[in-house]
Amino acid sequence: MTDTPTSTVVNSREPSRPGTPTALSTPPATVAVTDKPQDDSSRLKLFLGLLRKFIGVPDMAAVRFSLPAQLIEPIPNLEYWHYLDRPETFISIGQSDSELGRMLEVLRFWFTKDLKYVKGKPCKPYNSVLGEFFRCNWELNADAGAFTDPAKAPPQAPADPLDKSKQNLEQPVTLSYMTEQTSHHPPVSAYYMECPERGIVGYGYDQLSAKFTGTAVRVIAGNFNQGIYIKLEKTGEEYQLTHPAANLSGLLKGSLYISVSDTCYITCPQSKIKTILTYAEEGWLGRAQNKVFGVVFRYDPENDKYTRIKDVPDKDVLAKIDGCWQEQIFYWLAGDKKAEKDPSARNLLMDVSPLMPVPKLCPPEEEQLVNESRKFWKDLTAAIQEKRFADANRIKQTIEQNQRDKAAERKAAGKPWAPRFFQEITDPEGRPHLNEEGKQLMQGLQSKDFKLKEPEVTAA
Repeated sequence: MTDTPTSTVVNSREPSRPGTPTALSTPPATVAVTDKPQDDSSRLKLFLGLLRKFIGVPDMAAVRFSLPAQLIEPIPNLEYWHYLDRPETFISIGQSDSELGRMLEVLRFWFTKDLKYVKGKPCKPYNSVLGEFFRCNWELNADAGAFTDPAKAPPQAPADPLDKSKQNLEQPVTLSYMTEQTSHHPPVSAYYMECPERGIVGYGYDQLSAKFTGTAVRVIAGNFNQGIYIKLEKTGEEYQLTHPAANLSGLLKGSLYISVSDTCYITCPQSKIKTILTYAEEGWLGRAQNKVFGVVFRYDPENDKYTRIKDVPDKDVLAKIDGCWQEQIFYWLAGDKKAEKDPSARNLLMDVSPLMPVPKLCPPEEEQLVNESRKFWKDLTAAIQEKRFADANRIKQTIEQNQRDKAAERKAAGKPWAPRFFQEITDPEGRPHLNEEGKQLMQGLQSKDFKLKEPEVTAA
């Protein structure tokens, strides 16, 4: 296991995505660590000093590098990095009877999937080791409601979908999630999320590539990261949600923040509806505007040629999107001339301002496996939380060395690594497939039966 500064494009509430392969590879560096506490400014100076070594490096995520314990947030990467900060918006996808309504339900989920970035600060969680996995549930007493009539604003997500006093469901709904580190070089993790009661699943790979520009860290999706896939059992629709590039900015000013300035896409070949979302560039003073604009339109999956909002013909437009992705996002239907000119006439799609990430429900520690994230990292977590940084660094380096030694043993024995819960290490289309053990794990999460056999082989 090695650390890369690319993982700083996350925050202190929940893990960063891994990186993309290149030929670049350097021996792990070590940094002297003591138990002397450091304030945020000292940590930032140390981090900037390390980043300067990456100027001109095409992909920071491919460089083997060991960060000091003071710069690491005590949370596993696989636990932190997921898209279910607001799980009630995910289980609410597919409730609408209209194709446009279902796309709007997907968009509502989209604008809550990274709530941790809005509510937290950038940080660096642990990098994942090969074969590590994480699993959890959410027991939801409320959903976000359906788009029964796309012409009217939908109900807003409840402040706390776990609150039984605000329950809008007859029975609690369980959403289960699992992710496994399937590759170490390049670092790739596969994930799967499922709500059988609602007939909805989500899946994909997490991998990223990063470059230090001298003033910011620019992060894009890696080769195997083709976005989030969401499939609806009732309609047979599959949505693909691609990721925009993000920036860790504010390095020189000493005030870190996440900004997004890119275009991304949500497509559904079955309904022939596509959304283009464009995140605005920063203002000329370097302040993040956090503005997002979008268009929902009919498209031809066999001739998917429109990649810019301005190129979409008016006759194909179904709805338009406008707002601030850290606050309120609005939409209005095509042909609504009043809403086109008057922002107050637009429908509120999502207000993320009052929302916070929803806590997970994990198996008790006695039922977790040795390579399950929380249990695997518990000694390092305790050392960092107790500010025993010298101990934390020794624990971390021991894990890193163990992983290198076991990788060498596998190579010498000609035994390639195989994931435990997925059929393949990676898939060229970005769609991971559960194997039988993976299916049993997901069924166990739904039934609250967390018992699994300990792994026969570990990679660290």
